Amino acid sequence: MKHSQHEQLPAGLLVKRFVDIAVRQYEADLGSDVSMYNKLYKQMEALVEELKLRPGDQRRALMPIYSHPNNHARMKAAVNTLAIDYLAARQVLEDVAASGQYPTAGRAGMTLDALDRGIFKPA
Repeated sequence: MKHSQHEQLPAGLLVKRFVDIAVRQYEADLGSDVSMYNKLYKQMEALVEELKLRPGDQRRALMPIYSHPNNHARMKAAVNTLAIDYLAARQVLEDVAASGQYPTAGRAGMTLDALDRGIFKPA
């Protein structure tokens, strides 16, 4: 599979970009800016794919985001590391869902429901 424009960047910089994208997604979500949210989603997807393609699957580098103060960043890190450490990532999703900080809590809850129903399978 072909690498993206991110292939020359160190994992630490990709993690910083991931957080920036997640925070901007949160702001777009709050402002109901679906177009911007979708644009940022695609950027995050490319970044995560680059980490996944690296030797040893470097998505593990996203796990420190589990303690980030922004719940959306925490949730996105958890969703993208479910295949790496399912139990730890699921716990983050459960914590975010229980936080009551919407709309992110709702997104985390829907992700948990999709996992439980077998609709979403981490890869």
